[in-house]
Amino acid sequence: MYTELKPNVSAAGLRVGVAVSRYHAEITAALRDAAIKQFTEAGGAEDDLRIVSAPGAFELIAVCQALAMVADTDAIVAIGCVISGETMHDRYIAAAVAHGLSMITVQRGVPVTFGVLTCQNVDQAKARAGGDKGNKGAQAMAAAIETAHTVRTLHEMEARC
Repeated sequence: MYTELKPNVSAAGLRVGVAVSRYHAEITAALRDAAIKQFTEAGGAEDDLRIVSAPGAFELIAVCQALAMVADTDAIVAIGCVISGETMHDRYIAAAVAHGLSMITVQRGVPVTFGVLTCQNVDQAKARAGGDKGNKGAQAMAAAIETAHTVRTLHEMEARC
């Protein structure tokens, strides 16, 4: 027999950090606002959100690392937007950010969700920041809430053993 953990989508009682890149601010503001709305509609209190800005997507790594070191942080949502240009710069930035954020999760044990758009153009980014492709900020927050509960439950199970 096995134990299946059921998803918990309530944000009540969770403290979540939200790191938001200011680069492509029109896009990241829409992602941030949707993440906040997702959190409060899931029963979370706005006072339980720590919203911190970063100059760009690459700097999200340092900001998320700092948020992960705050003792009562249950999860972190990283919000940014990387758009392709004339060079391969975007690929290096996106890969570094993805790797850096995943390392925070592994090293600190705090889930960091990826609300960083990696698009070929601004129209694609707008479609994913509240347009016809939904809002990835809301999706990243929903994933953060559920993952925070799963991690918490697993820690509680371990403590009982």
